[in-house]
Amino acid sequence: MATVRLSFSPAPVHVRTARLVGVAVARRAGVREDLLDEVRLAIGEACTRAVALHRQYRLTEPVLVEMSDSGSYSVRVVDRAPIEAGIGLAALDADQLAAESLDEDDLTTGVGFALLAGFVEDLQVRPVDEGVGTEVRMVWPVGAAARR
Repeated sequence: MATVRLSFSPAPVHVRTARLVGVAVARRAGVREDLLDEVRLAIGEACTRAVALHRQYRLTEPVLVEMSDSGSYSVRVVDRAPIEAGIGLAALDADQLAAESLDEDDLTTGVGFALLAGFVEDLQVRPVDEGVGTEVRMVWPVGAAARR
């Protein structure tokens, strides 16, 4: 299968569609049934985080989701927010996350990393090549590798 690309305007209502498409592609790629809930939750968290960043910075560019099954099932979720915003909240400690000065979108982007780390063993978060935005890359085993 080739890469499946989905882009959507940064609105929370579209996250559900991304989750549904992501699970359908994962199932077709050969991800084990017992991992599909993790896939659904992880894609939902990554997309929610991207939408929150876009809304926080009033960005209208679409959120990009790419799914591929070349050897494993990988999902990329790309936002276009400033890099320091997309990666910076991951380093906050619990006291900073509990501070009243952080709004709901700030908390969504920071807490999302903690949740993603719990759902995905192979998780990478890095700046995108173009210098604006963050890529969240998640990988799950398929086929024979998924049966281990």
